[in-house]
Amino acid sequence: MAVQKSKVTRATRGQRRSHDSLTAKTLATDHATGEVHLRHHMTPDGYFKGRQIVVKDND
Repeated sequence: MAVQKSKVTRATRGQRRSHDSLTAKTLATDHATGEVHLRHHMTPDGYFKGRQIVVKDND
């Protein structure tokens, strides 16, 4: 089993994980509303896979 020799600092750990944010995010278009959104996320109006899943109050 692998055992680390010394503690990994938060800075070193963060630098190793930071490259993930440099890639371009994959966008999708909702077929019901035509809105562009992140894949596997709902649109800003609350639609996901063509159905409205969140109803926003107009206050």
